[in-house]
Amino acid sequence: MSNKPYTLLPEWSAQDAVMLTWPHTQSDWVDILDEVEAIYVALCHAITRFEKVLIVTQDATHQSHVSQVLNQANVAASKIIFTQAKSNDTWARDHGPLTVSDGETLRLLDFQFTGWGGKFAADYDNQINQALASQNCFTCDCETQDFILEGGGIETDGAGTLLTTSHCLLNPNRNSAYDRAQIETLLKTKLGMQQVIFLEHGYLAGDDTDSHIDTLARFVDKNTIVYQQCDDPNDEHFAELNNMFEELRELRNIHDEPYKLIALPWPAAKYDPDDAHRLPATYANFLMINQAVLLPVYQDNNDSRAIEIMQQACPDHEIIAIDCSCIIRQHGSLHCLTMQLPNGVLQD
Repeated sequence: MSNKPYTLLPEWSAQDAVMLTWPHTQSDWVDILDEVEAIYVALCHAITRFEKVLIVTQDATHQSHVSQVLNQANVAASKIIFTQAKSNDTWARDHGPLTVSDGETLRLLDFQFTGWGGKFAADYDNQINQALASQNCFTCDCETQDFILEGGGIETDGAGTLLTTSHCLLNPNRNSAYDRAQIETLLKTKLGMQQVIFLEHGYLAGDDTDSHIDTLARFVDKNTIVYQQCDDPNDEHFAELNNMFEELRELRNIHDEPYKLIALPWPAAKYDPDDAHRLPATYANFLMINQAVLLPVYQDNNDSRAIEIMQQACPDHEIIAIDCSCIIRQHGSLHCLTMQLPNGVLQD
């Protein structure tokens, strides 16, 4: 038995599958459900080329519908695993389990999800991981945690550093009984980190998550951070994202070494077609899977440039662009919809 501490696995660890919680008529997607389902089908097409997809459906009727949709789209049925659990919404990144490993065995951590500090109903979403565990989806324990934590709110370099934002993790709408030092200690203990870094800057207009790190700055390996740049001085994000860049330049890993920084281009402002409020378009909300990176794009002039930069950042991965123009209408993007399940997590 290993004596090593359990540590949070980075996203580029080998994966069994990606978890998706499928949209439905009781979710906020109801008015654009056909458009959104088309994005989920595109995700399944891309992911099943490299690994399996675990799909959470509402019930047997919903599962039958999703199965039919995927069959009509010629998605490989052998790569799809269905399970059933009630859901309020579809943001698997934030209600899905986090995986830690000691190098030999795995554990799943089921943190509390409250709809980003009580902004939205999340009572069903918060029960999904335990529902899946009770259906024997996982090979390892799924341990309930009292602390509120969303997967989109943290990033690890896989080498002892956890990156987050003060605006999210220190927000009193999450864990008001904890101060900064207590939160840092808890994250180090639960996720096996040697240091926790809080960014003080960075936000996207229209974001419900209180500045999740996965919309702003992402590790793609233990040495490299890809971040969302704003190079338009007339944009409301210019000062804040440039202040974030200055913070990133000062970051050091546990060996006191700087990270390589790679800037993503800035998409033009996107607005909701119904009430014209600004939507949180970001290229940083990508997903790393086995041998590929799924990159959100927005029918924007900078889409092709974002693809080129991600290819430079991840030269051993295929870059697959997924149009997420309709996903940002609910204030998230591609990474927010997904949760990777590392090798060994799923039952055969």
